[in-house]
Amino acid sequence: MGVQQRKIAVHDLEVGMFVSDLDRPWHQTPFPIQGFHIRSQDDVRAVTSHCKWVMIDVAEVRVSAALEDTTKPAFSRNASRRGKGRDVLQLPPINIREPVTYETVTTLKKEMKTSRHLLDDAEMALHRLFETVRHEGVADLKPIAEITSRMVSSVIRQPDALLWLSRTRQHDDYIYRHALNTSVWALVCGRHLGLNEGLLNHLGLGCLMSQVGKCALPRELLNREGQLSTEEYAQYREYVSKGVEMLSDSGLSRAVLSVVQGHRERHNGSGFPEGVRGDRIPLLAKVAGIAEFFESLIGPRETSEPITPDKAVAMLYDMRNIEFQEDLAESFIQAIGIYPTGSLVELNDGQRGIVVSHSPERRLWPRVMVMTDSDHRPLKSAKVIDLARFNETRDAGEAITIRECLPHGTEGLDPAGYDVTGGESRWNLSRLIIG
Repeated sequence: MGVQQRKIAVHDLEVGMFVSDLDRPWHQTPFPIQGFHIRSQDDVRAVTSHCKWVMIDVAEVRVSAALEDTTKPAFSRNASRRGKGRDVLQLPPINIREPVTYETVTTLKKEMKTSRHLLDDAEMALHRLFETVRHEGVADLKPIAEITSRMVSSVIRQPDALLWLSRTRQHDDYIYRHALNTSVWALVCGRHLGLNEGLLNHLGLGCLMSQVGKCALPRELLNREGQLSTEEYAQYREYVSKGVEMLSDSGLSRAVLSVVQGHRERHNGSGFPEGVRGDRIPLLAKVAGIAEFFESLIGPRETSEPITPDKAVAMLYDMRNIEFQEDLAESFIQAIGIYPTGSLVELNDGQRGIVVSHSPERRLWPRVMVMTDSDHRPLKSAKVIDLARFNETRDAGEAITIRECLPHGTEGLDPAGYDVTGGESRWNLSRLIIG
């Protein structure tokens, strides 16, 4: 049975309803994703403060009993809308002491040129570190600390460049890619939160070190990380404690070690290794946990298909105050966008491309590098369109919007074959719609 939409007044909203549209543009509201379930009376009050009526999806209505349903634990990206059956914990918003407001001081083109080899250097440094630790040698952390400082500086100057490079490059090893991408996501979020440069260095280094304990696990276990039995998952969980033990005499700061120790803890106490909850989890570990979770959803694996970034964003939003603190989850989404940099997308006219960057003020209208025409035939040269700029003076019927996110590896969408650093095209409607 198909989903049916129904228009209702906001004072008739009930817990369990799925809000699919508003009486105003989504970007004029604080709701970080388009479409969400009403999970509490706080959600009702938030919608009421901005809207008079909304559209709900009738087929998406969840009864209270469904919200209480418990499912068997499984370590799989497809196993959960993980919010179901979990305790909800609400804390006061995070208060960043003396937050820093960062300005973007360079262009995407210049920063990509500056940082093009940074992730190659980072992966090489991680490889050397992990090999040393794997053979029980004494690790030299200076190269990793230097790499982290360079990553922090790049994200501070221009947050999209390193994110683009990390999302579009090939990695030799899943663990290195996971650590690197987690670090980049976390730094972009930390920049948005206003963490000072010192805290960003702790956060980035902690994320890079967070996977080191996996060196002590069997390779075949790691290769099936998303498809583990209960017994295997119990063994897998040991990587955090093993990593902390490996790094305990390394000279790392307490803040960095807290990220390694706490990046798999969860807001409601459902994480590991200690099962701590709420404000007992350090702030940097909370940010790292969100970043690591998000990367685990969208990162390609040999044994399982990743979900699209927009679905990962929706899943993260659904977990606010359950596995992740509400304001931090929303800050992460605001920092990376509804369609994060590197997301493959199809526009409403059939053209396909990849998201280059996004604007916090226009979360549904990012900059897109278009790589195919409306019949999905590859273009000889890509064209970059700023959807926000293009649409701001046009009627809704003329707007170019994102129809959907596409799966990783969609045929014909390889950004390596195009130059994203060229000048932005001056678009008009006739040039957008290619015969």
